[in-house]
This record gives sequence, structure tokens and C-alpha cells, in this order.
Amino acid sequence: MKETRLNQELIDFLKASPTPFHAVANMIQLLGKAGFSPLLEADAWQINKGGRYYITRNDSSLIAFTLGEKNLSETGFRMAGAHTDSPCLKVKPIPEIRKEAYLQLGVEVYGGVLLSTWFDRDLSIAGRINWIDKKGNIKKTLIDLKNPVAILPSLAIHFDRNANDNKSINAQTDLPPILLCHADGDMTGFGEMLISHIGTHTKAKDKPVAISSHELCFYDTQPPAFTGLTGDFISGARLDNLLSCYIGLMGLIHADKNSSSLIVLNDHEEVGSASTTGAHGQFLMSVLERLCPGAEEFGRTMARSMMVSIDNAHGVHPNHMGKYDPNHSPLLNHGPAIKINSNQRYASNSDTTAIFKSICSTASVPVQEFVMRSDMACGTTIGPITATKLGVTTIDIGVPTFAMHSIRETAGSKDTLYLSKAVQAYFSLKKNR
Repeated sequence: MKETRLNQELIDFLKASPTPFHAVANMIQLLGKAGFSPLLEADAWQINKGGRYYITRNDSSLIAFTLGEKNLSETGFRMAGAHTDSPCLKVKPIPEIRKEAYLQLGVEVYGGVLLSTWFDRDLSIAGRINWIDKKGNIKKTLIDLKNPVAILPSLAIHFDRNANDNKSINAQTDLPPILLCHADGDMTGFGEMLISHIGTHTKAKDKPVAISSHELCFYDTQPPAFTGLTGDFISGARLDNLLSCYIGLMGLIHADKNSSSLIVLNDHEEVGSASTTGAHGQFLMSVLERLCPGAEEFGRTMARSMMVSIDNAHGVHPNHMGKYDPNHSPLLNHGPAIKINSNQRYASNSDTTAIFKSICSTASVPVQEFVMRSDMACGTTIGPITATKLGVTTIDIGVPTFAMHSIRETAGSKDTLYLSKAVQAYFSLKKNR
């Protein structure tokens, strides 16, 4: 019953979070209900022991933490990290393309998208818009059109008899989705549609007169769902990595109130993390330095801290067994996987592996290990970046997943509860090291 409830809450969160902006907004609501207070980076902070706080940057990254009664230099932080972004098709700044009677939008490929999965899906648009009111003020609004407003139709096989044989996809010419078919003389533009939408749906008294800029992306309107004959799986968009964000956040909310715990949820992991909100930026470092003023206290705190980087792992695909190392092929519904790479693409080492295995054993959670085949390139996460910047002991873990970076990914419905129990046990540790 607990597993079903947790998964349904996750599904509801995924449905409401088509972009990092929406995900952070939804997590702020959860934190507010749990008694966390907002902090602004530009303000002087009044931090109290026993307090619960959160900070956002760019509306797309989030840090939340709880403070115990003891000094941080004596206890350290139990930290967890994940990322809010997912591969997608982002709308270009000047996107309109008119061919024949059709209105299309030009897109950029964000991250390592599995492009073939985006064709013939019911697509909508969501994101952040900056707009100008009649007084010339700049304002911003999150939008989610929700309804299917676009489609990216495949070319019929009659025109491409080799479509099933290693078909290539040109990101510039093959990917602009179709929004509408104009009637003769109708030149309604995308900007006008956005103005109309904001004017209809915003609660503000001032209405937009112009769109200044936007960060919008397409997404699949098919909602996440339980799949499999007996509901063994959850399929949906953005499991990588909103599943980890949600489980990590709930773990922090329910953490031991006497402990000092923290979660960092970075944007831009899928494109290298090099931004003000990414793990290569100074967001986490800035927050920690304000909580641990002085090099001595900061160094002692990091030496007593640990970071668990949570990002989905590759589950072994039964149709493609040869793509996996036979001794390190995680199964769905068999527990989280520890991600290991000797070239430091993952931050796990023997110490952190032993600690996490002990945590899982205490929580009665099965645990697996993933290593990429030696003749294939290995991906990476925020784990090595955070470990490098902070000098903090780190491990990379994640639930095994099918079709990572597809428009629709699949994870095990039991693994969400396994991960939740492991994260909860981690945040309840009496000592980090």
C-alpha cells in the first residue's frame, strides 16, 4: 500500500512538472507545507538551529536544508543531490516557420535526446515567459498549455523505404513540430498566442502587451502511468531525473529533525552543468560557505559530511544484453544501483560503496552495482563535479531505468520505495563517517 501511494504521488508530481521551473515551483509548495522557510540570496540570513530552509536560483535550481542543534563542524551535513532538467526540444527565441499553410516552431535539441521517440506524439508547450505590461514593466509567468498543441509527424515509409534501417535525424530540418494549418490570409503568430494565453490565465491585473523573451520546451502530454501486467513498472517522461528529485526531497522533509541534512537539485546537468544553476556553478558552495563561515569550519564540516548523488542508472535491456557488462547489469525492481567508474565519471569509491551497502542492509533494501562495458563510453553525473568542488566524500546511485533520454522512460515500481527507504535511512544516520 505504501509503495502504491508513493508511486501515485510521484506520478502526480511528474504530471505537474513539465519543466525544471514547474518542478521547483511544485517542490517549494511541498517544502512550505513541511515548515521550510524561504531564504533569498541577496538578503542577510537569520539562521536558527533546528530551522528548515530553502533557497532557489533562476527558478530552476533548489537547495533545501535542515539544521540540527549541534555545530556543523561537529556533525557535518548529510547531503543528497539530483538534477531538475531532462533532455527535450526547446523552442528557439524567434521560432516561427511558415511552409505552405502550416505554422511550425524551430527547436534546439537540449541534452542527449533520443530523437526518434519524439515523432507522432501529442505535444504541448511549457516553460517561463518574460513579458511587458502596459506600463513597460518586465514580468514573468510560468505557463503550461497542457493540451496537445503540436505534433511532429513521421514521413510515411512510402517516401523512405529505408526508414527502419539506421535512419538519421537532422536536428535543424526534421524536428520543427507543426502547430496549426492556417486559413487563407490568417497570419496569427506564436507570440500573439502566448499573449492571449497569459492574458486569459494569469491572475495579475496587468495584462501583457508584448513578449520579451521565453524559455519554453515541448513535452509529451501522455501522462505517466503504471505499466506491465501486474503494474511492475512506471512509464513516463522525465523520470530521469525528477524521480530522484522527488524521492530525495521527501527524504529530506521526513529526515531526523535533530540532524543537519541538505538536498541540492541542480539545473543543466544534461548539458554539462556549466551555468549559475548547474553543479559547475557556485550555488551550493555559496550556500555552504554562508552556513560555515571561515575556512576552518568549512573544512571540518566537509570532512564530516557525505554526498549521495542520485541519478537514474541503466537497467539491463533483455533485447540488448550484449550492450551491458554481464557482472554489472542492474535489474528493474531489484533495488538502487551503485554507479562505479574507475575514470571518475562517477564519484563512488570503496569507502562510500561500503557505507551505502550498510545503509541499504539496515533498511532491508537490495542493492546492485552498475559498471559500463569497458569498450563503451560512460556517462557522468553531478557527483564527480560536487566532490571536486567541495572535497566531500561522494557516492553515485540511482534506480535502474529503461530507455533513458527517451520521451517516455520506464522504471520499476518497487524501486521507488526501495530508494525512498535507502534515502530515509541515510538521512537518519547518527554519523556520516
